[in-house]
Amino acid sequence: MDSDVWSEGLRKRSGELSPEALLLAELIRESRVQMLGCIRQEALQGCRDRAQFDRLRGALAAFPERPPMQAEYERAAEFFYLCRSHGVQGSSTDYLLCACSVAWGLPILTKDRDFARYAAYIPVTLVQV
Repeated sequence: MDSDVWSEGLRKRSGELSPEALLLAELIRESRVQMLGCIRQEALQGCRDRAQFDRLRGALAAFPERPPMQAEYERAAEFFYLCRSHGVQGSSTDYLLCACSVAWGLPILTKDRDFARYAAYIPVTLVQV
């Protein structure tokens, strides 16, 4: 799960939720989500004030963290170089998420279109909503 979906699903107070945020709610109810520390950090960094930060931190505390190991960090670097060699730029967090997704056999739920560009060069699976 990318931080954009977590942020919308757990912070948005009004308006329609995206299909991705609605699916996140369903996956949470079914206990079918994984949390990376870097995604937790990105979601929290998007808060506008301390009260929102504290609420989101409390909500995210319910999700145990699955830490990446050396192999995932190395694969993330490999993905970074592979995509960059094709002119596709991305963040270290995005590539770590991709590496964990591939290693753990879990698809990524995201609204970020960058992941579709990565998927052209690396074997990541994206949830289609």
